[in-house]
Amino acid sequence: MNAIDTKLAALGITLPAPAAPVANYVPYVITGNLLVISGQLCFGLDGKLSDAHKGKLGAEIFNEAGLEAARLCAINVLAQAKAALGGDLGKIKRCVRLGGFINATPHFSALPAIMNGASDLMVEVLGDAGRHARSTVGVANLPADAAVEVEAMFEIA
Repeated sequence: MNAIDTKLAALGITLPAPAAPVANYVPYVITGNLLVISGQLCFGLDGKLSDAHKGKLGAEIFNEAGLEAARLCAINVLAQAKAALGGDLGKIKRCVRLGGFINATPHFSALPAIMNGASDLMVEVLGDAGRHARSTVGVANLPADAAVEVEAMFEIA
C-alpha cells in the first residue's frame, strides 16, 4: 500500500467507483508527466448526488454543505486519478492545480472558502505535495444541479 492509500485509510475515506462521462469527453488525459482530470461532481460513495449537495450556494445550499460538496468532488477526482494510474495513486508526485466551479447566486462571495473543501482534502491526503495553484469561479448552473464541480491536474511519475 502506498502512502496516499495509507493516508486515505487513516482518514476513513473510501474512494468510489469513478463516474463515467455523461457527454463527449474523456474522464482524464495523460500527456507527458501530467494527469488532467475532467470536472468531477459531488457524488457520494453510492454514485448519487445527495439532495444536500444540489442547488445554489447562497440560496438552497449553505456553506457547510458547500464545503462537504467540494470535499466529495476532490474524493471523486482521486477516484478518477486512481483509475487513470492503473490503481496506483503512489504515482502522483504533486497536485499542480485545482479548478473549482461553484453553483452560486450572483451575490454569493464566499467562493474561495467553499473551494477550500477540495483544497484542504488534497493537502490532507498529499501533504505538501497537495499544495496547488487554483482557480475558483461562480457559475449559473452545473450538471445535475450539483453545488460544486472540481477539475484537477497532477504531476505523475
